[in-house]
Amino acid sequence: MDGGGVRKRRGCSVQKNDFLPEESFKSWGNYKAALLETPRRLKDRFLTRSNERVEIGEMTVRSSHQMKKTLNWWDLIWLGVGSVIGAGIFVLTGMEARNVTGPAVILSFVVSGFSAMLSVFCYTEFAVEIPVAGGSFAYLRVELGDFVAFIAAGNILLEYVISCAAVARSWTSYFATLCNKNPDDFRIVIHNMNSNYSHLDPIAVLVLVLVCILAVRSTKGSSIFNYIASVVHIIIIVFIVITGLIHAKPQNYVPFAPFGVRGVFQASAVLYFAYVGFDAVATMAEETKNPSRDIPIGLVGSMLIATLAYCLLAATLCLMQPYTNIDVNAPFSVAFSAIGWDWAKYIVSLGALKGMTTVLLVTAVGQARYLTHISRTHMMPPWFAFVDEHTGTPVNATIFLVLISALIGFFTDLEVLSNLLSISTLFIFMLVAVALLVRRYYSSGVTTKSNQIKLIVFIVVIIGSSCGISSYWALSDGWIGYAVFCPIWVLATGGLWLLVPKAKEPKLWGVPLVPWLPSISIFINIFLLGSIDKDSFIRFAFWTVLLLVYYVLLGLHASYDKAKEFEAQSSAQRGVNTLEDGVVVSST
Repeated sequence: MDGGGVRKRRGCSVQKNDFLPEESFKSWGNYKAALLETPRRLKDRFLTRSNERVEIGEMTVRSSHQMKKTLNWWDLIWLGVGSVIGAGIFVLTGMEARNVTGPAVILSFVVSGFSAMLSVFCYTEFAVEIPVAGGSFAYLRVELGDFVAFIAAGNILLEYVISCAAVARSWTSYFATLCNKNPDDFRIVIHNMNSNYSHLDPIAVLVLVLVCILAVRSTKGSSIFNYIASVVHIIIIVFIVITGLIHAKPQNYVPFAPFGVRGVFQASAVLYFAYVGFDAVATMAEETKNPSRDIPIGLVGSMLIATLAYCLLAATLCLMQPYTNIDVNAPFSVAFSAIGWDWAKYIVSLGALKGMTTVLLVTAVGQARYLTHISRTHMMPPWFAFVDEHTGTPVNATIFLVLISALIGFFTDLEVLSNLLSISTLFIFMLVAVALLVRRYYSSGVTTKSNQIKLIVFIVVIIGSSCGISSYWALSDGWIGYAVFCPIWVLATGGLWLLVPKAKEPKLWGVPLVPWLPSISIFINIFLLGSIDKDSFIRFAFWTVLLLVYYVLLGLHASYDKAKEFEAQSSAQRGVNTLEDGVVVSST
C-alpha cells in the first residue's frame, strides 16, 4: 500500500483491505475497542481542522497518480455552462410556471440566480486558495473541521447523485418528444407501486452509462465534447428566444404572479436545482493550469451566461402561451406545437437533449472528484481515491457514483428528486459562506480569545436570525417576525464588520464586501429553505441520520486512524530533519 492505502494498479479491480485498511478494522477486537472510544474520537474529529498544505500536498498523493492539468479558463466557462443549462430550464421551468408561479417564474430565476452568484463568489476564493478536487468538502475541512465537512460531504454526494438521476429522467422526457411519443411510452409503469417510484426508466440508465464511459476516458476529452455541445446548445437557445418572441402575446403575462410573492420564492428554492452544477467547476481546480486566473473567470463567466439564458427562456415560454397551458414534461417543445410550428419542437428537443447530456457529463466528472478527495481522508473507502495512471481520472469513483445515480433515476420521479436536491444544495452553500467568514476572521495563534468568542456569537446570531425569518415566512403571513429578526441580522453582520478585526486576507483573489456578501448568502440560502415542502425535509432528515450512523460506525474510525498515522509520520519526519540538521551543524 502507498500512503493513501491504494495500490498502484489500473482499473477497478478490488484488492484485500482496499475498503477498510485501517487499524480499527484489522480484527473484531480492534473494532470493538474503537467503538468504545467513539466519544473521544468524535470530539477529536469535531475540533480538528485541516490546513491548506495538507489538502494541496499530502491528500493529492493518496490517489496513486496525479490528475492531469489540462484545463484553462475557456474550458471552465464552457464546463460551467454545460453543467448548468439543462433540465433546470427545459423541464423545471414549465413545472414551476404552471403550478407555482405563473409568468413570475422569471423573478424566481432572478432570485435563485442572485443567490447562486453570491455562492459563486464564496466558492471562487476557496478554489483559488485551495485548488484541489475536493471542492467545498476540502474548504470546510480547513475552516470548520472534519465532522462538519463530513456532513457536508454526504450532502454533496447526495446532491450530485440526485442531480444525475433527475437530469437523466428529463432526458427521457425530451427524447420521447423528439420521437412524438409520451415519456411513459419509454418507461415501465408498475401500477401497484407508489406513483413517485412506479415509472421505471431504462433509457435514463443507458444515457448515464454512456456518459460514464466518456467521463472516465479523459477530462480534456470530456471538456472538448462539452464545448462543442454547449456551443450548439447556445445557438438553439438563441433560436428559441428569437422565434418564441416573434409569437409573443403580452396578454399571456396577465396575471403576472397568480400565486403571489410566496409562489415566487417557493419556485426559487426548487429552481436552485438549475444552478447546482457550477460547483462542479470548483472541483476541477486540481486539473486547472492557472487556478488563480482561470477559476474566477470560469465560475463567474459561466454563471452570468447561464442566468441570462434562464431569464430569457423563462420570459419567452410564458409569452408564447398562457401558463395554464404549459406542458410540465417538455414545455418548450409543446409550446412550439401550440403555435403551429411542429417542426420547431424537434430543434428544441434536440437542444434540450444536448444540454442535458452536457449537464450529465460535467456532473459525473464533478461528483467523482468530490468522492476522490473525501476518500483520500478515509471518510469513505480509499479504493474510491484511485486515479488511473493513463487517463488521469478517478475511474473507481466515477463508475460507482454513476451506477448509484442510474439506480435512483430508474425508479424516482423528477419532482421528488428536485425538491430533495434543492435542500441539500442550499445547505452546502450556506456552510461554504459560513466557512468564508471563519476564514477571514479566525486564524489560530492570531485571533485573540475575545475576538474568537465574538466571531462565534455573531455567526450564530446571523444564522439564527436567518432561520427566524425563514420560519416566519413559512408559517405566517404577517410582518412582526420580519420587524424582529431583520434588524437582528443587520446588527449581527454590522457587529462582525465593526468589532472583529480580520485575521487573514486572501493571497490571490478575494470576495468583496466581507462580511456583508457572505452574510447575505447565508440569509438567502436559509430563507429559500423555508419555501421547500415538509416531505422533502423529512427525506433530508432521514438521509442525515443515515450519514451519522455511517460516520459513527465506519467513517469516524477510518479517518481517525488515518489522521493519527499521518501525524505520527509527520512527527517522525520532523525528528529526522532535526537530527539531520544537528549532524550538519556538528560536522561544521
